[in-house]
Amino acid sequence: MTHDHDLVLKPTARQTEAALNPPPGRTGGDLVVETLQGLGATTVFGLPGQHALGMFDALRRSSLSYVGLRVENNAGFAADAYGRITGEAAPLLLSTGPGALMSLAALQEAAAASAPVLAIGSQVPSAGLGGGRHGYLHELRDQQASFRDIVKSVHTARTASQIPSAIADAWRSALTAPHGPVWVEIPQDVLLAETLLPVVTAMDATPEDVLPRPELTALAAHLLAGAERPAIIAGGGVVRSDAAGKLLALAERLDAPVVTTFGGKGAFPWEHPLSLQSWLEDRHTTDFLEDADVLLVVGSGLGELSSNYHTFAPRGRVIQVEADAGKLEANHAGIGIHADARLALSALLETVPERPDPAAAERVRTVLAKVRERIAAQDRTVEQQLLAAVREALPDTSPSFWDMTILAYWAWSAFDARQPNTMHSAQGAGGLGYGFPAALGAAAADPSRPVLAVSGDGGAMYSIAELATARQYGLPVTWLIVDDGGYGILREYMTDAFGEATGTELARPDFVALAESFGVPAVRTAPETLAADLAKALAEPGPSVVVLPALLRMFAPTHL
Repeated sequence: MTHDHDLVLKPTARQTEAALNPPPGRTGGDLVVETLQGLGATTVFGLPGQHALGMFDALRRSSLSYVGLRVENNAGFAADAYGRITGEAAPLLLSTGPGALMSLAALQEAAAASAPVLAIGSQVPSAGLGGGRHGYLHELRDQQASFRDIVKSVHTARTASQIPSAIADAWRSALTAPHGPVWVEIPQDVLLAETLLPVVTAMDATPEDVLPRPELTALAAHLLAGAERPAIIAGGGVVRSDAAGKLLALAERLDAPVVTTFGGKGAFPWEHPLSLQSWLEDRHTTDFLEDADVLLVVGSGLGELSSNYHTFAPRGRVIQVEADAGKLEANHAGIGIHADARLALSALLETVPERPDPAAAERVRTVLAKVRERIAAQDRTVEQQLLAAVREALPDTSPSFWDMTILAYWAWSAFDARQPNTMHSAQGAGGLGYGFPAALGAAAADPSRPVLAVSGDGGAMYSIAELATARQYGLPVTWLIVDDGGYGILREYMTDAFGEATGTELARPDFVALAESFGVPAVRTAPETLAADLAKALAEPGPSVVVLPALLRMFAPTHL
């Protein structure tokens, strides 16, 4: 009989020799980068700091590519985008205290959007751990506590020998569905101390599959097969699990209309006869979904933005597939299936029979016609023309990253992403400053195609320093800045609610001159020339800026 413990691989003669005679001069920092290499990482993001110098010194002895940003929060956004684009865990190297804390808003977005970010931070020397007040630079009473409510898991290495296992455990956690950010911290002295440990080789940190329970998928398949008016809501989980093909096959088998959430943009073909597109902030769409007798929700928690601000009240049976167990039935009672979206859709495809419904496509056309009629009555032609211009200029395979700005809010509902995993925004946590640094992370992942970032002038000021990063690494990112002289959406909210706005008007620079001072070519455009100017900028190598002075307005809400 063979037992599991008999299957441990014996080292080769070469491995034994390497283990007995490791290269001299290695430190705990080398164990960090060796472990990352052994796990398959190729690119790391971050910012050096005094306590973290052991990790950064080790980078020059490794094959890892380093992309250094100017603010830790922006480095986190870049790692977030790299994780979304590649599906790999994106290492983020940070220093203690202020450096670590500056990343929290980015890690919150990564958590909300299920982006796999492996944040590795330093700590004060080991003698200062434990909550005492020793007065070390950057000292916090409990640094981990600041991260514990945000990340999926927290890991600590207090000795050199603990480093590979701690990082491997964190890597596995980040890539187990739902993907998300994780936090590892290592004291300064452990990173700097020389080590005689062998060089870290290939690491096994295979993520665990989140499999659906078969009795639940059998019940779901039975309900969908017998439904009169089935419908599907596809969320970001479909995109993260690369399940768009499975979703399309199931929708066509059931003749079930599909609406994608803002995080699920691109999960279903925009022009498909069964596509309700993404008009979730529209009462016509809400009414249609409420009328479904069986509603399949895949990879969405049906939160505020996905439920027309919690005005959605389904009347039929709800089947919710969600990898985050905490989101199951959090907003609506139903059949909760804890599973990775791809695996659950695969299970349904194995059992759901054909369910032809010739009327389904006509019902979809009717809803979309009502939506278009409602928008057309609001005199928002400029906003729609701008979205059309962006779509015309942007190659289908190029990813776009949208900050929290009015044009992005339009894009959530009205922009055709055309391909899965190509449209991303900060709608998970809703913080400003995401668009440009995230686009830099995507360009680092694949510099062979241009990347678009879209910001307002207020959000742009959060990440203007990263023009230096874009120039330093020659990253092919075109940054569209819509300049309306302030926080446009807050101006609109406050004016509607209180009659006037406070704190929303902003002095701002000449963005064209400022970009050019960084060595980044820039142009000022207008709505009628936007498509041509954007297309030209995207076609040129390296970074560029396109500035559009425009005062945009949102379409009227339907949830009030």
